[in-house]
Amino acid sequence: MFSGIIEGMATVKAIRKYQENIDLTLSCDFTDELKIDQSISHNGVCLTVVAVGDGLYTVTAMKETLDRSNLGQLKVDDRVNVERSMIMGGRLDGHIVQGHVDETATCTAMRDADGSTYFTFRYHNVPGMARRGYFTVDKGSVCVNGVSLTVCEPTDDSFTVAIIPYTLQHTNFADIRVGSVVNVEFDILGKYIARLAQLK
Repeated sequence: MFSGIIEGMATVKAIRKYQENIDLTLSCDFTDELKIDQSISHNGVCLTVVAVGDGLYTVTAMKETLDRSNLGQLKVDDRVNVERSMIMGGRLDGHIVQGHVDETATCTAMRDADGSTYFTFRYHNVPGMARRGYFTVDKGSVCVNGVSLTVCEPTDDSFTVAIIPYTLQHTNFADIRVGSVVNVEFDILGKYIARLAQLK
């Protein structure tokens, strides 16, 4: 489980494809603290450390993950938002994030907000998905590339988030432009409420 509070950015050093999977080898500020089998969120995707050494670590992404996320689009030297799993008893500064990306969304607009930046994202409005909790609500939570954010201006297939300068400087939101593809995880609480409503 994660909180959506990014610890830093990892840099992709190597990509190895085998069969339907890829191995991503990366470096980050806390590489030397990692151990095999630890869970780390990469752009919001929970991946398991499978190797550590020489200042680098490796994680594996399988086909299901690649189909639902932007990890398959990564290139060497790309920056990835990373967060280690939460410690029991710690503060939940963001919101409950599982690291199970629901789908990707595309940035359709960016605008200045007197120092902060508004980003608008559009996702696939597949029939029936909203009934399963795949939607956003005004002032609700959403996870974009692993970052816990507050929704504004939601529609049936889009939402806007406001990014403060600190977040822009310390996450790969600095690399996002109109047309960029990001990972989205909708709020787990909304999914459970939607499911309970179906059972009535």
